[in-house]
Amino acid sequence: MQLFVISNGTFTKYYANTTRKKHLDERRSSLNGKKTSHSFEFTSWWTDGQNKRIADLIDFSKTFLSKHTLLSVLTRFCVFTSDKMLLVMRPYQIAAAEHILNKIVLSTNHKQLGSVEAGGYIWHTTGSGKTLTSFKTAQLASRLDKISKVLFVVDRKDLDHQTIREYEKFQKGSANSNINTAKLTEQLGDSTSKIIITTIQKLTKFVMMHHKHPVFDQHVVFIFDECHRSQFGEMHRKITKAFKKYHLFGFTGTPIFPENAASGGQTHLKTTEQAFGQKLHTYTIVDAIHDENVLPFKIDYINTLKMKPSVTDKKVQGIDREAAANDPERINQITDYILKHFDNKTKRNEYYRLQEKRLQGFNSLFAVSSIETAKKYYSAFKARKTDLKIALIYSFQANEEEGGDDVLSDEDLDLKNLDASSRDFLEQAMGDYNRTFGTHWDTSADKFENYYKDISEKMKSRDIDLLIVVSMFLTGFDATTLNTLWVDKNLQYHGLLQAFSRTNRILNSVKTYGNIVCFRDLEEATNEAIAMFGNKEARGIVLLRTYSDYYNGWDQEGEYQSGYRDIVSELQRRFPLPVDIQSEQSEKDFIKTWGAILRLRNILTSFDEFAGQEILCERDFQDYQSVYLDLYDKLRKYHPDVQENINDDLVFEIELIKQVTINMDYILQLVSKYHTSNMHHHEIMTKIEKIMNSSWDLRDKKDLIERFVNALNADTHIEKDWRSFTNESKKQDLDKIIAEENLRADKTLRFMENCFRNGELKSTGVAFSDILPPASLFQEDNYLTKKRERVLEKLRMFFDKYWGLSSFSDTP
Repeated sequence: MQLFVISNGTFTKYYANTTRKKHLDERRSSLNGKKTSHSFEFTSWWTDGQNKRIADLIDFSKTFLSKHTLLSVLTRFCVFTSDKMLLVMRPYQIAAAEHILNKIVLSTNHKQLGSVEAGGYIWHTTGSGKTLTSFKTAQLASRLDKISKVLFVVDRKDLDHQTIREYEKFQKGSANSNINTAKLTEQLGDSTSKIIITTIQKLTKFVMMHHKHPVFDQHVVFIFDECHRSQFGEMHRKITKAFKKYHLFGFTGTPIFPENAASGGQTHLKTTEQAFGQKLHTYTIVDAIHDENVLPFKIDYINTLKMKPSVTDKKVQGIDREAAANDPERINQITDYILKHFDNKTKRNEYYRLQEKRLQGFNSLFAVSSIETAKKYYSAFKARKTDLKIALIYSFQANEEEGGDDVLSDEDLDLKNLDASSRDFLEQAMGDYNRTFGTHWDTSADKFENYYKDISEKMKSRDIDLLIVVSMFLTGFDATTLNTLWVDKNLQYHGLLQAFSRTNRILNSVKTYGNIVCFRDLEEATNEAIAMFGNKEARGIVLLRTYSDYYNGWDQEGEYQSGYRDIVSELQRRFPLPVDIQSEQSEKDFIKTWGAILRLRNILTSFDEFAGQEILCERDFQDYQSVYLDLYDKLRKYHPDVQENINDDLVFEIELIKQVTINMDYILQLVSKYHTSNMHHHEIMTKIEKIMNSSWDLRDKKDLIERFVNALNADTHIEKDWRSFTNESKKQDLDKIIAEENLRADKTLRFMENCFRNGELKSTGVAFSDILPPASLFQEDNYLTKKRERVLEKLRMFFDKYWGLSSFSDTP
């Protein structure tokens, strides 16, 4: 069984068989706070050629389950990855691949090879799964009769490595990459190298070095990744002149139209259509948000530049604006604003798991107008001695000399054209980076390229908090942990949407939108970009609603949607404190109501206006949340394998609760006050109990704290005795687990020491397997699997209980 179809008659979706297994594994694992692309939240709608949903079961059955369609999906448009996961393509991905394959066949039959009529471009919005689409297209195209090579061409070295890694996940050995032009030359001459991944720079160099290579007369398919302006110039001309029998296809999330084309360059290569041919398929940002494949944006406009009414000439405005933008006072104000609002915008009070690593909040990019501006901001942040891990990267950009920063330059990892002052400053910033992360990068060619790659990896793992850039990382860079873009730079059209789209990758239920904070007046430019790459009505879909809408309610297609104020009022009316719920239906109603409040608060907390308008005081909020978690614990007893979805109509928003706004330091401060009162101030104990009951993380530590408080006496030294108490308690709890499961004591101790040091409990690799006792050959079937799961669950509970106590305790 490869595919499943799920339906209630009205709504129907499909998904791969490994999706169910992955989904259940995630539900069992409290470590995994992330919803991956294999979770039920990512099952696919079936659509027609215009991306219109076919949701009704009867209509779905007539199309999807027809013999031709179903066989095609099963045999051509599924990918069994190297990780033994089955991926089934989404309908827009299938449509794009089929359009390209049909174009290859038809243009070959019509003898159009080597012309723009033999190709075309795919307009699929950023974040819609372009790599899987291109992989399957390249794979199927390479199997067509008479096709000699399929070249997947990227425009940056890092994307070369990134793409080959993705292709290797889909199928080991499916493609060939090349570290230099010599290797590319070897592959182009090798008949067994059917799919080749390379950069446009290496391909151009090959063309210039080999004027009579046999590949120029072979039947070749080019697939260009992100077919934007870097492929419209001289390199494009050289490649298309050298090859004789080619098809040229491009993928882009933001096509170049006449309206957003560059003013310079070659007149016949200004637009995507001129360079690649007609548009073959479209899947816009509106489609992707509607299908919940990417997130909408929330935009704050913080106006820090106001021109004098008398200044009207655009050039004069530009000069005055840039002079004002680099004013030290303005730089300092924006730096202070970012530091003041950083935790709120990046949700630093919330925890989640990423690849078994425990993370706190998200990270951000700061796009600025020029290298000089980037240097000033970096200095301003450094002067404030913030605890944030801030990195800086830039390279020479030709368009800076033209005074325009509203078009994103092509990234160049060669610093030879960078002026000495800027290079020296970058060297100093890299020195700061090396001291922070224990690396050894500098501005020499090879090391700068590796610095770029290292920053990319550390942004994806959320090790960097804030990355200051000019144009780098604003296109083609994907990091699900990135949720905020600070902008002090003019952007427009495709550059604007590309930059904004760095923030809208789906990660988990805490990340519900991409956060954009503009320090320039980009509202008009934003509306124009959304209209161009979505449609004129797209603004209400692509952008979040206003604060007033979420707080007071709004009308959506003739139906009133309750706002935060209405729902809180309904909560207080139906469930006054202390909450007394008598029926099962009332329990469900409370869960749904509180879940709706949590979802709205998750959005509203990013609005500055929400401060002081919460309605529920801290104590009442804790009381309601305690009831919510009690109901969660109660219902889980009857559904032990389920973490958040208790049944089809009841969803617990547990991820939105997994936030530690109050840490153990604060709890111990309260305990110290209680101790100072000679254990007579019982209101403090009531406050401690409410905090623990309403906090997801502190509930695990409730027994520990209560036992410590009960042991208080006049001679207790809170910090010292807490450290001793937790160390002894940790030792006892771990010894108990070791004895119960007959684990190898020394290896278990070292394993848990590493877990607490690294902030994550890893169940993969030999370290975990080594702590388990040897299994007998005569054990029952699945004994070892059950043993692993049981031990892992106990160690996970142990880890969660003692994690976060590091300021007052050592590792066990």
